[in-house]
Amino acid sequence: MTMKRTAARSARLIPLLLVSFLFALLGWLFLRNRTADPRRMPLKDRSSYLGATEVLAKRRSVDATRSTSSSHELLMPVAGIDPRTLNDNFLETRGGGIRLHGAIDILAPRGTPVLAADDGVVRKLFTSVPGGLTVYEFDLQEQYCYYYAHLDGYAPGLHEGQMLRKGDLIGFVGTSGNAPKDTPHLHFAVSRLDPDKKWWTGTPINPYPLLVQAP
Repeated sequence: MTMKRTAARSARLIPLLLVSFLFALLGWLFLRNRTADPRRMPLKDRSSYLGATEVLAKRRSVDATRSTSSSHELLMPVAGIDPRTLNDNFLETRGGGIRLHGAIDILAPRGTPVLAADDGVVRKLFTSVPGGLTVYEFDLQEQYCYYYAHLDGYAPGLHEGQMLRKGDLIGFVGTSGNAPKDTPHLHFAVSRLDPDKKWWTGTPINPYPLLVQAP
């Protein structure tokens, strides 16, 4: 009799355990989806999640293209710099880890000449808060954009639409924009242009491997 009662009690417990397990599983799935969806996160968590996601997405994009090189042989854009002294800081982050550097910094004394890295055209002269005095140069085939930032000044007479030959003076190393005032350098970036040829967009390409063999 006792064995029959025990078996009956066990038979009643099994459905209850199954139901409890099902509810626990549904609750876990709900919390997992809620956490994974940044729209449902608290605002303070959402910004850090999106920032980290943005960096990872950009890093994957850059990793896929960092081996891509221009068909052109680039000139060292800062006069007198030995390519062997360059540091590859292309994949470093800025702004508390939420913005990819996407360029390399070439340190040099203030006023050092900045030279055109390739034949091309001055597409845009622009002053921005982060970049300070900047130059955007398109190569002659309009496949690549070269970005020179933190300049102390432009070369005399430099203007948009001007044709450049490799080695032409375009400006001088400085600390304009958000560059540390005691660390003059050229922020140099290369990007593959999109079909719409906008100077402020494009796919970043690491300049370091293009410059370490520069003459």
